Amino acid sequence: MRNASPMPMHKTGVAPTLVPDLVQNLVPDAGERHRAIDPAHSFVVQAPAGSGKTGLLIQRYLKLLTCVEEPEEIVAITFTRKAAAEMRERLVAALAQAKNTGHPSTTPETGYERLTRELADAVLRRDAKVGWHILDNPARLRIQTFDSLCASLVSQMPVLSEFGSQPQSIENAFDLYLEAARATIDLIEGEDAAAQDVQRLLEHLDNDVGRIETLLAEMLARRDHWLRHIYGKDREELEAALRSTRCEALKRLCGLYPPAMQEELVELVRYAANNLADSGRSSDIAGYEHLGGLGAMPGHEEQDAACWHAVAELSLTKDGFWRKQHTVRDGFPASLNAGAGAAAGTGKEIAKSWKDRAGALVSLLASDGEDLLRQALHDVRQLPPSAYTEKQWEVLGSITRLLPRAVGQLKLVFQLSGEVDFTEVTQGALRALGEPEAPTDLALALDYRIRHLLIDEFQDTSISQYELISKLVAGWEAGDGRTVLAVGDPMQSVYRFREAEVGLFLRVRAGGIGNLTLHPISLSTNFRSQRGIVEWVNETFAGVMPERENISAGAVPYTPSVAIRNLLGGTAVTVHPFFNDDHVAEAAQVVEIIAQARRKNPSSTTAILVRNRSHLNEIIPRLKEAGLRFRAIEIEGLSHRPVVQDLLALTRALMHPADRMAWLALLRAPWCGLTLMDIHAIASTHSEPPPGNVDGTSADGGVGTESSKATNSRVSGQAVWESINDDYCMARVSADGHARLLRLRDVLNECLANRCRQFLRATVEGAWLALGGPACIDDPTAFEDAAAYLDYLEANENAGSVPDLAALEEGLARLFALPDVKADGALQIMTIHKAKGLEFDCVIVPGLGRASRSNDKKLFMWMERLQDDSHTEAGNGGKDLLLAPIQETGAEADRIYSWLEKLDNEKEALEDGRLLYVAATRAKQRLHLLGCTSVVPGRTGEWELKPPARKTLLSKIWPMVERVYMEAAARAKPSDMLVSANGEEPGRRREYTIDQSLLRLVSGWTLPSAPAPVQWKAQQHILPVRRDIEYSWAGQTARLVGNVVHRWLQRIAEHGVENWDIAKVEVLRDTFRRQLVADGIVNNEDDIDAATQRVVTALTHAVSDPRGQWLLGRQQEARCELRMTADFDGEYMEFVIDRTFRDRNGQRWVVDYKTSSHEGGDVEGFLTREQERYRTQLDCYAALMRMPDDEPVRRGLYFPLLKGWREWGDEG
Repeated sequence: MRNASPMPMHKTGVAPTLVPDLVQNLVPDAGERHRAIDPAHSFVVQAPAGSGKTGLLIQRYLKLLTCVEEPEEIVAITFTRKAAAEMRERLVAALAQAKNTGHPSTTPETGYERLTRELADAVLRRDAKVGWHILDNPARLRIQTFDSLCASLVSQMPVLSEFGSQPQSIENAFDLYLEAARATIDLIEGEDAAAQDVQRLLEHLDNDVGRIETLLAEMLARRDHWLRHIYGKDREELEAALRSTRCEALKRLCGLYPPAMQEELVELVRYAANNLADSGRSSDIAGYEHLGGLGAMPGHEEQDAACWHAVAELSLTKDGFWRKQHTVRDGFPASLNAGAGAAAGTGKEIAKSWKDRAGALVSLLASDGEDLLRQALHDVRQLPPSAYTEKQWEVLGSITRLLPRAVGQLKLVFQLSGEVDFTEVTQGALRALGEPEAPTDLALALDYRIRHLLIDEFQDTSISQYELISKLVAGWEAGDGRTVLAVGDPMQSVYRFREAEVGLFLRVRAGGIGNLTLHPISLSTNFRSQRGIVEWVNETFAGVMPERENISAGAVPYTPSVAIRNLLGGTAVTVHPFFNDDHVAEAAQVVEIIAQARRKNPSSTTAILVRNRSHLNEIIPRLKEAGLRFRAIEIEGLSHRPVVQDLLALTRALMHPADRMAWLALLRAPWCGLTLMDIHAIASTHSEPPPGNVDGTSADGGVGTESSKATNSRVSGQAVWESINDDYCMARVSADGHARLLRLRDVLNECLANRCRQFLRATVEGAWLALGGPACIDDPTAFEDAAAYLDYLEANENAGSVPDLAALEEGLARLFALPDVKADGALQIMTIHKAKGLEFDCVIVPGLGRASRSNDKKLFMWMERLQDDSHTEAGNGGKDLLLAPIQETGAEADRIYSWLEKLDNEKEALEDGRLLYVAATRAKQRLHLLGCTSVVPGRTGEWELKPPARKTLLSKIWPMVERVYMEAAARAKPSDMLVSANGEEPGRRREYTIDQSLLRLVSGWTLPSAPAPVQWKAQQHILPVRRDIEYSWAGQTARLVGNVVHRWLQRIAEHGVENWDIAKVEVLRDTFRRQLVADGIVNNEDDIDAATQRVVTALTHAVSDPRGQWLLGRQQEARCELRMTADFDGEYMEFVIDRTFRDRNGQRWVVDYKTSSHEGGDVEGFLTREQERYRTQLDCYAALMRMPDDEPVRRGLYFPLLKGWREWGDEG
């Protein structure tokens, strides 16, 4: 439907003054927040969206700093580098503001700010007493990601972690998984048991090698989840887990069935079972006939399963909905034999009375809203069997034996490539820590050094990460001075695809970690959203999320929030209904919402959040048509950008001159820009005479010869590049095309001649520049895309070539284009997952009616079920392990696999509700929800509204929004309803127009000329002094540290030193580290950390030291890294002056930065010696700057690590 009116879901009037905005003393959970920073106790805190969990972590950290001997005793763990940087920045900023007490900009305004200031003041007093110097050494604040923590543990124990030297960690290792999978399949060539296992797996999956390869690779990516399960598990134990699962499901069902209705149920089922037995009909209800005395209900033992099947058959349809009628097939015939002497209608009346009783019972169950009972009854039908078949066990055995071999192959691949994934690093860290009963020296050392642990986003913890935490706190007990604070929100657990297990949060809240009890705390205040949004979320998601907590299923009930922000006028939440997949109208509505938001408040921020990137296919083109610039965060694929497609075609063409498709794309690219007619002429495969007369004579009047016919025959089989070099073929094209091809030919001939003699990147980039590729670009973002592609090409080439072009393109497809560099961030587009932790004034969530795709099959399904109680036949401490092999190709569904798949789908459905909660709670002022559902003509001629598909986000909130859709459908015109899936109305053909305009360089384009040489002549003799004197005595690390410091001092000066502070420098710590590694530091992690700290210290000193602020501040004629060339007796030498400027008095300065350090006591003597060392170098710089006016120049040496300074003038 195209013109459905938006419907307000939570409308407010004039903003009342009921809730003061951010008044701390009225925060409902202020007491709980104060309790959470108590350093004597451990807590697990549930912090819903917008509740200020990061601020709570900051306050806890500050409080702990006042209680420890050394800052390193506190370790904070986050999941992303961005979160770690934010926490570090806020901590340093709090301390820096406390140090600047009295400045108007640092006066606290809210209760949170006042408490934070008090805690920071206490830390500074402690710092001054014990001499930590945290602001000068913020690296002492141990805030790191799980991955960096694991990497540091592995580097400390290279033998136990089985790593040896530290390999490179990579985010995407799927190519390595595939390589290991191929090696595993190759084991079939042997003669051992592994060959038989591979053969059995091939037979099971119909010899589909490609599928098996992919399945193995996917299993290797998740090996930390299943590897521990497949060792030492015998058949008896696994089948005990199956029986335990069945008993638990039956036990749950017994508890759900209303006691008041049990007697009636028994009578009805017995009645139906007897009738089915008499008639000889087959039904699950017939299994109830063996039941004992009247009033007895089935229990939760194995033998009761058949009875519950009968109850389910009586109550539910095959699809699992409450049964509306009962027929003879269910044991309820239309008439009964009433016996001799009875009236003729008596049998029908009795039968009808039984039917009415059955219908009344089901109606009562349905009216009570017993959806948990309905689902439990339906689940009984799908329960797995209590034992494996022989075929299942054989295949499962082969898989569980083969997978460890695949892991072994993967380790070999890791060793050969020198790369590992993060899972391998985590597993290495676990090995380095040992077991709780046999801790390693590292574990014992950490137990001594770490006294307080803070964990952010605890709801996203995986099982491996939980094991790491458990080993770190093994032996900790309440009251021993060591504490844990785990903060998270299980309602925002949406990372199952990254192995997050929300049940772990619930488990820790119920039982702690190891011997350590974590006291539960729940926050409720929402500081982010206006009251209208908070109330709508409370009302809606209480029905979206389950009522009861279930650790095994990962079911998290909703916890309501309390708004602290004022109510805003207007509509807080608006639902925009659309029908029959009219995504074009949905996209138009998105554009209109953005335009309205900007008209009301041009400075407001807006975000479009989608579940899948494909949901933006109609929206992004509409935004571009409307001229709305946006910042897309990992949305648009890099391979979809035109400049990258052209560069890829150029790469393929240069690598393979016979690649026809690549050459055709190259000829159409804007740097060549042939018309379709010219492309057809140069690349056609059939014989055509060159341009001339119709009768076949040539243009000069001659007649076609035998040689020309032979040429035609030869042309039909040659490659495009050969045709470009063939004068006969070139004669076919137009004059304009001929000129363009000649320019192309000249450039590519040289590139192909040098192929494999230089780096492939250099060849491709050189060809692109020479052909005029940059001249075809008018968008700055396209230059960034081109650079990203060339960097990717350089990283994947080998000896001037790419061994596997298909792999190159697959990897390219996984990369994302950079956001629009001209966009200001007021409009952002991202997935809901990426938006987690962010907030926007206006949030738009389109595509709610689109279903997610089905999950791929796994090689085997496994499920570790965390029990709600201690009952488990398997007897393994409250856990049941369920395993099932993938079903055989072409065979019936495997009931155990199907059951585990069902449990997995239920977990996913629960996460979908949490995902929608994350999207809704990003909004501060306005929330817009858009989605399509179906309408079809009903039997009565009216439109019938169909509920959304089960796997859509719209289905989660359908009870709340159904009325909105019904009203919109009632108002709509019939023609608006008749819209097909592609937005096309029946009886009306859509007109498609193809843009055939050709973007290309003008004919005869040439590279611009180089600028004229600078006319300069040396006027006096200058002593030749090389710049690298500073590092002639220093090591590699010192040189690289100096390079990075010089680059960033230049950037600080150019951006304005007034825009920099200690906190901003600290945020860039990871950037400095990456630059040092990229520049060539090859030492161990500790050395890299030390070098990074030197960079941070130098820069923090420079931006906080008055001398550094003066040097880097705004000056006249200031230049940084000024390159100059001097002639020394015919030999040219180049110099780079770090900083030169005129001060307010007009004095010219030349300054050189020195990253030298001095560990001794006589710092002044060291600085004097350094001055003498570099005097000649600075005098040389001064002589260069003195010309041609012979003005006086003062020299300066600045030592940022020491905050040291030396200066002198012409007099020396």
